[in-house]
Order: sequence, then C-alpha cells, then structure tokens
Amino acid sequence: MQVGIDMGLTAEGRAATMDLEELLATRLLVQGNSGSGKSHLLRRLLEQSAPWVQQCVVDPEGDFVTLAEKYGHVVVDAAQHSEQSLQRVAARVRQHRVSVVLSLEGADIEGQMRLAAAFLGGLFDAERDYWYPMLVVVDEAQLFAPAAAGEVSDEARKASLGAMTNLMCRGRKRGLAGIIATQRLAKLAKNVAAEASNFLMGRTFLDIDMARAADLLGMERRQAEMFRDLQRGHFVALGPALSRRPLPIKVGPVETAGRGGSPKLMPLPDQPAMDARDLILTPSAAELAAPPPVRRAPPSPPPDINAALRIAGQRQAEMAATAALNPEPSLFDAAENDEKLDEVLRQVLSDPGAAFRTDAVLYQDFLVRCRIHRLRGETLDMPSFRRRLSVIRAGVDVEETNDPAWAEAEKAAKSLPEDMQGVFLLLARAALAHAPCPSDADVARACGSRSPGRARRLLSYLEQRGVIVQRTLIGGLRSIGLPHLGRETAAGDPHAPDPRDGAESDLLTGIN
Repeated sequence: MQVGIDMGLTAEGRAATMDLEELLATRLLVQGNSGSGKSHLLRRLLEQSAPWVQQCVVDPEGDFVTLAEKYGHVVVDAAQHSEQSLQRVAARVRQHRVSVVLSLEGADIEGQMRLAAAFLGGLFDAERDYWYPMLVVVDEAQLFAPAAAGEVSDEARKASLGAMTNLMCRGRKRGLAGIIATQRLAKLAKNVAAEASNFLMGRTFLDIDMARAADLLGMERRQAEMFRDLQRGHFVALGPALSRRPLPIKVGPVETAGRGGSPKLMPLPDQPAMDARDLILTPSAAELAAPPPVRRAPPSPPPDINAALRIAGQRQAEMAATAALNPEPSLFDAAENDEKLDEVLRQVLSDPGAAFRTDAVLYQDFLVRCRIHRLRGETLDMPSFRRRLSVIRAGVDVEETNDPAWAEAEKAAKSLPEDMQGVFLLLARAALAHAPCPSDADVARACGSRSPGRARRLLSYLEQRGVIVQRTLIGGLRSIGLPHLGRETAAGDPHAPDPRDGAESDLLTGIN
C-alpha cells in the first residue's frame, strides 16, 4: 500500500506529497540556516507519518518532547542514563515498536555525542527479528557527524560519526531510515550527507552552502542565489520520494509546538526608573540565603608550541654541555635524584590550578622548576612524567609503591588510555586501603576536570570495559570494585564536595 505524506503546497497550489515507502528506502537530508523552518518541517513530517511508521527523534535541544502529548511518543531523558543502559533501552524500543524522543538537552556537547552514539548503536544492533521500518530523525546533525575535529575528544567524535555513518549507509537493510537536518552542509561530514537521495533545501546565505545545495539538486551555479530569497518555511525539494525535478514547496501547518519558539516583540514594563534600579541592584531574600558562588581560576592559555620547541632545543644543548663536564651519577645519586624530582613534581601540583591544566603545560612548569633546583628534569620524558603524575595525583606514598599489590595496579593501569590511568590509580589506592570510595569531584580532579558529569561518564565507560564494577548502596552511597585486583572500596558519598575547592576560592579571594 502506497502512503503519501502531505508536506504542504507547491508553488502552483497543488499538494506536495512525499512517498513514505520510498522515503524509508532512500533517506532524507534537510538544510537551512537558523530560522529557516527546519524544525517546523521535521515536525510536519513526524506528525503526518506518526500513524503509519515507528519514529525516533534524536533531539539535542529537547524541542520535540511535545510530540508525546498528542502522538504518544515516549520521552527518554538521556542525561539520566549511562551509555550502556541507553543501548538496552534502544533494543527494547525496536522490540516493542514504540516511538521515542531522545532528549539530550541535559548533557554537554561531548556527552550528547556519546549518548546519541550509544542509542543509535542500540537501534542498529537490534536482533534481526525486530528490524521493523523506523524513521530516525536527527536534528542538528552537524553536532553528531562533524566534518572536522572540534573541541571534543577524538573518541567521542569517532563514536558519534561511526553511529551516524551506520545509520545513513547501512541502516536501510535494518529498517532504519535516516532523516538528518543541518544548518550548514559545509559542517556536516560528506560521507553522511552523500547517502541521502532526497533533499529539502531551505534558506541559506553563505556562498559555499548555496553552491553545495545547488550541486545536490542538480541546479546551475547561477541559480544558487535563489536560496537567499527563500522565506521561512519554504524549501526546494528533490528526490524519488518527493519530485524528479527541483520543486519549491511551502511546508504546511503543524498541530504541536516546540517549547522554545521564535522570540516575539513585546513592550517593556512601565515602571519608574528608581523602582527599576532597586529591582536589579537589590538582592532578593533567596539570593541572600544562598551560599556565595565559588570563584574559579581562569583557564590557562594554550601553550606556545613554537616557544616550547625553542626552549627544548636550548635545553638539549645545555644538557649536552653539562654531560660533557659531569660524569654519570651513581646508583645512589640516581635514586636521590628521583626523590628530588618527585618533590618538585609535588610542588607543581600544589598550585591550586594545576589539576586543571594540560599535561604539556605541567611538564613545562616541571622543567623550569627543575632548572631552578639544578636538577636534570629531562631525564623524565613525557610518558614517564605522566606515569609519575598519575601516581602522585592518586595520593600514593613512596612506601606504598613498593607494595606488590600496587605494582599489580600500575600494571593494570598501563592497559588504559593515559587520561584514565590517574582515575584508575585513585580508585586502586582507595580499594587497596579499603578507604571510602572517591567522590565524583575527586574523580573529576584526577582527570583534570571540574565537571562531576564527566567523572560519571568516565566511570560508566570504565564499567562498560569491565575495568570496574559500581555498586549503589543504601543512602545513595557508592562502592567500586576492581576485578583486576580483587579489591573493593568502602562506601563513600559520590556527591561529596571537593574540600580543596574552598581552599582555591579563599586563595583567589585573597589575591583579588
């Protein structure tokens, strides 16, 4: 049975119909600048096709959750789930044929990429018996399939891009029909955009985006200027599910509305200037009762790579001259030198902002301090420096490093990525001493962050890899077991604040 979706009207006033069965087989790409009506178009498509096909909306702004009230979509708040639990939810979504909205508004950009990748992976990996037809709508697709690396980690970007590529390239045989919307084609990965056979191009202004839109629609370059003149809600359609020739359409009305909406002009409140002054300068009772905000140190500027290379060259020349004048130290001297290097490294980490600087910046600070103390800091290369940094951040004493159990922990840590070794050693120290489980703030500091959310995501990742096992106890306490060591931490409060934050705030207040 052929099902036609009414998308609105053509320029001649005829109904613009989309063939749903053809759409399921050929996928759709929507492009338009902010305010061009992309979300309105997606909402019209979802509302018109809701009675005929299962739907999944990957919603970074939580704008489509209103579909639940009229059409029965289940809203999944991704921020309340781990990546592993989202994969299980996605599998059940396909099994029971339930339409869902995956709301990602409670997560940061990297978290959105990881959570969306996990959910899309769960849809893609469902058992063959559950490969029913399903529309998978991804709004702001350039966030999940970026054309170039950004500020997020390579691991998150690769996971998200891989999930989007699977959806658009291999999803058809599994019943998944990808519908992706983006503000700019230039920001969207080409291998993802190239798999769509249907296009709806809205208003855009940049030459590169207009040229790409014209190429995709088979139009001449001189016709690309028309995309500047399109009104809100007007698109040019092309594809086997829409039209064999470029077809201007006006998207029809919708029955539900997003939570944000467009800003509307309204008059300012009529009140005397003195009252307005009091309103903004006088704190309310709630503000007076609230604790003072913690003042954070400003982020450190990125290291100057060229300057670092010049300093490294000068240092190598100095080392060569020093080696020619001084014989190699004895074993006793080498051991004593290692103790002094550890002491200098502890001085570096005693700086309040050191926990949140990159390893490269800390290494340069370490080398400068070593020169002040007339030590050969260059004997520690960057990998050795990072290993010592992880041990000291974990709060391990020199005597503890001689413990065979600690040697086993260090061996297990080496199999992990460098940015996770410090967190693993922090947990290992607590488990070996049967001390309370480190809080999210402690874990975040160990990985060089202030975000408890990042700490929780990192712990979830370690648990998925079988490195740790988390247990939630009575009263919201948490304990973490380490299968590699056969040990487990004592119960600890995951939400306990980091006591060092207060010290940093006092220091900054004193400076200012």
